[in-house]
Amino acid sequence: MTTTESLLGQLQADAPVREVLMGAFWTAVVLDTDPVQCGLASTLRGGVYHAGAPIPEAGHLLSCSGLELAQWMRAPETLKASIGMAAYNALLRPNKVDFVELNASQVIIEKGAGGQVAIIGHFPFVEEVRSAVATCWVLELHPRPGDLPAARAEEVLPQADVVAITSTSLINHTFDDLIGLCRDDAFVILLGPSTPLAPVLLEIGVDVLSGTIVEDVGQVLCSISQGATFRQIKRNGGLRLVTMAYGDADS
Repeated sequence: MTTTESLLGQLQADAPVREVLMGAFWTAVVLDTDPVQCGLASTLRGGVYHAGAPIPEAGHLLSCSGLELAQWMRAPETLKASIGMAAYNALLRPNKVDFVELNASQVIIEKGAGGQVAIIGHFPFVEEVRSAVATCWVLELHPRPGDLPAARAEEVLPQADVVAITSTSLINHTFDDLIGLCRDDAFVILLGPSTPLAPVLLEIGVDVLSGTIVEDVGQVLCSISQGATFRQIKRNGGLRLVTMAYGDADS
């Protein structure tokens, strides 16, 4: 069973969809609940769509339920899967007492001290980690200076003591391959605003989930609609950065 199927199999809640917003970098799905729930996911455009519109249902998504949109996590079109992930995150309704407010970079540096760290995705804290651990590989689809091509994951990940995987890997359906390359004794972190704060992920090899909770829906939607990056959304307010580790929540 794929991780996507495991996640969807654990989802029981449903609610009407109030709003779907796809910004340049982030997608949000807002549910008509009390209080209002909002989930985020990276907006992954994918390639050129010669076969037609990537979201044929665009303009009619408010007639779907949150659970119906969450099923789009399976979609091969990453733009559609982005909506699915945002809907899934909105439906989770996380219990806030299960989380610790801790930045993922702190966890990576603490667990990777003196060891070898692999980070999938070029996060803003990469240089901080590089200066704090013995070895830090960064794997990227679009490598920057000092990064390695994502295609070298098969070579690098089995060597890493700590592996930090971007949660966009769930959207582009590469997560299962990546976690399958990690050693059994490696410390694995799934991170980024797309991260589902779902305990089932802690049962399949992830040690820490590092994601976000939307607390001010209006402010976050305003930022996304104006093309904000995640740093800008965070600076504008309305988000909490949180982590969940095995044992922090009932599974």
